[in-house]
Amino acid sequence: MLRVQEKMSIVNELRQEWPLSRLLIVAGLPRSTFYYHVKRLAAPDRYQSARALVLKIYHQHKGRYGYRRIRLACRNEEVLLNGKTVRKLMKELGISSLIRVKKYRSYKGEQGRICDNLLKRQFDAERPNEKWATDVTEFKVNGKKLYLSPIMDLYNGEIIAYNLATRPLPSMVQTMLTDALKQLPKDEHPILHSDQGWQYQMSRWQRWLKDSGIVQSMSRRGNCLDNAVIESFFGTLKSECYYLICIRRQLVLPTGTNYAGRIL
Repeated sequence: MLRVQEKMSIVNELRQEWPLSRLLIVAGLPRSTFYYHVKRLAAPDRYQSARALVLKIYHQHKGRYGYRRIRLACRNEEVLLNGKTVRKLMKELGISSLIRVKKYRSYKGEQGRICDNLLKRQFDAERPNEKWATDVTEFKVNGKKLYLSPIMDLYNGEIIAYNLATRPLPSMVQTMLTDALKQLPKDEHPILHSDQGWQYQMSRWQRWLKDSGIVQSMSRRGNCLDNAVIESFFGTLKSECYYLICIRRQLVLPTGTNYAGRIL
């Protein structure tokens, strides 16, 4: 079924050749509706400059911005638009932000000891190496999977160590931790917070943390907000780096398999 705008376009094209009343009957358009749209089309477009600004901001940020961030960017340009208007303009322009994919879940039930949530969503740190956070996320590249395991220092959001692997094996997080420990002064003992992923429940992992003077902390089951900072990092990384930029580059893993995207 044709939309009103499409019917209007057809009637306007044929009205020089056919009586308007007949065209309106065939199109199923009431005369009042027809003249309402004629008047509306003739009126100045008050959103013309705003529409151009929305499109400019969208392309400037390579499609990463949704309506909320576009609205804030417009405000910085002293153009005040509400969220509903920005969504409407984006729909008219046929643009939308990149949709984030479903997060990889490493929880497979209780396969070891579950540690207490020592962090308790207190993500602020007073000094470096006071609070660390870690997790595993999954990327899909050319039909294959690639896993990223980083450690973030919650003092400044710095990624102090990370590892990439084709499978989420214990060796992935062990290599990551080895690299992190190389940078850790011997007299510092950070809290390392994670979810309840099976890698973090392993007795070998927990024993290694204890021997290294690291205090283990875990989120409550199924509560991603308990590790919100690194969850947010993954979301931003995927939306603003990997899917839009890094996919153009090549990463060669030791296996010799070519993957798009040097993640960090």
